Formats: sequence, structure tokens, C-alpha cells
Amino acid sequence: MTTTVPAAPPRAQSRSTMSIAMRRLRKHKAAMVSLVVIALLILTAIFAPWIAPYDPNEQDLTGFFAPPGPQHVLGQDELGRDLLSRIVYGSRVSLLVGFTVALFSVALGTLMGLLAGFLSGRVDTVISRFIEIMLSIPELPLLLTISGLLLSSDNPTLQRLREYPNASVFIIVGLFTFFGWMGTARLVRGEVLKLKNLEYVDAARALGARSARIMFRHLAPNIIAVIIVNGTLAVGGAILGEAALSFLGFGIQPPVSTWGNMLSRANEVVLEHPYLALYPGLIILITVLAFNFLGDGLRDAFDPKSRL
Repeated sequence: MTTTVPAAPPRAQSRSTMSIAMRRLRKHKAAMVSLVVIALLILTAIFAPWIAPYDPNEQDLTGFFAPPGPQHVLGQDELGRDLLSRIVYGSRVSLLVGFTVALFSVALGTLMGLLAGFLSGRVDTVISRFIEIMLSIPELPLLLTISGLLLSSDNPTLQRLREYPNASVFIIVGLFTFFGWMGTARLVRGEVLKLKNLEYVDAARALGARSARIMFRHLAPNIIAVIIVNGTLAVGGAILGEAALSFLGFGIQPPVSTWGNMLSRANEVVLEHPYLALYPGLIILITVLAFNFLGDGLRDAFDPKSRL
């Protein structure tokens, strides 16, 4: 007499895959070091008022372009503000932009990918053609144009919008979210096309499950690996993108301190005072590398063919 062992339900398989991936991730040295670096950056952002030695906007009229010294470890900028304090407070904005853009763009991309892959037909055609059109547009010039219009337009509605605290932060988050979800959508669509004809999906249909339940209860948990990896890489991309826009003067505007607009202000005097550009540039490099290494580690951890 033979005994048939029933297949594990999708959610149980998902939990098992997650636990295996976490064990494999711990063997990836670069990813674990990056995880520590990211944790330190998050703690720095949370406890910025206690870590920063000075108010980031406090001006010292006697300390213009003061080099690093005992009182100001990283020196002072063109207005006598403490560079270390501005970098510490800048971590709040840069990480907020990175995590918020990643969250919204990945959530939107996941939704669009689920709809396109599962419903197929006209829905898939419309979403896929829109993604192809958006990906064919040069992103940076369009971002510069739209950001410049939103931040400098004489339109009364936009002027009232800019009066809100940190309005430029919300504008940048909105722009990067709008232009950042297409890659996730294409990845999720591909995964859904592979999964939607499996037996457990057919069983859910036979039991009368609606499309929304199948997509979010049965399919989404089984593509969580793709979502996590893509979200991690999206954080680093958003931080780098915000820094690039702010450096060009079309991003988050002073007096809000970000690593990008610190580089922008240092650009004119970089030859005379290189430390003004060195420290913000170095922290951007470390942060983006940390998220990219963590994303690579997660991708290897979820890949059964990896040698981890």
C-alpha cells in the first residue's frame, strides 16, 4: 500500500523558503556587514538630535570654511555650519526618501504586476504598453524638467503647496515613486505568469476563490523574495537619485539638509575646500553600496542555485 504525501500549502512553503534564505544570508559576509552599516545609519537618523554636536542650521560668523578641528570634527561650511551635524541630520532626509520611495514604488509595481500577469488580456496589454512607453523616456531629463516646474512655477496652487514644511521632500518622493515602479511590475508579472497555472491556483479557482483573493492570498506570498530583493535595491537607487537631483539644484531645497544639496553647495569651492564634498560624497557611496550589497546577498540567499 502506497501512501501519498500531500504537498505543503503555499504559505507553509513560503515560510520554509524564508527561513532557509535567512540562514543562507548569514553566510554572505558582504551582506551582513552591509546590514550592520544600514542599522547604524538608521540609528543615526533616529537619534540625530542626540548625536549631532550642533544645530545643523546654526551659523557661526567666525567659522566660514573652517577646516576640521577639535570643536568641529569635519569642519564648517560656507555659512559656518557644522558639517558633521548637517551630515547626521541629512541622513534623516536621505533615508526617509529612500525607504518611502522604495515602499510606494514596490507596492505600486507589485499591484500592477499582479494585475497584468494574472488577469492577462487587455489589462496586461494596457499595463505592459504603458510600462514600455515610460521606460523609453529619458528619465533624468524628464525628472529635472518636472521637478524644476514644480519647485519654481508661479502657479498659485503650486506656490501654496511649496509653503508646507518639507514640501520639496514630498515632491521628490512623488516623482521618484511615479518613475520607479515599472521594473518591479515587470519582474512580478513574469513571476505571476509562471505561477498562475500551478495546481494550487487551479484548486483555489475550483473552490470559488475570487481573483483578488488568489492574487493577494496565494500568489503574492510566493513572490515575496522578488519583492524584498527589488525593494532593497530600490532604496539605494532612490537615495542616489535624490542626491543627483539635489546636487543639480532640482531636488530637496535648503535649509533642509540632505547629502545631495550639501554636495551642490560645495561644488563651487571644492578645489579650495575639498572636505566639503569629500564627507557627504563618502557617506552617499557607503550607503548606496551597503544597500546594493544587501540586495545582492538577498538575491543569492533566495536563489537555490547559488553556492551560498
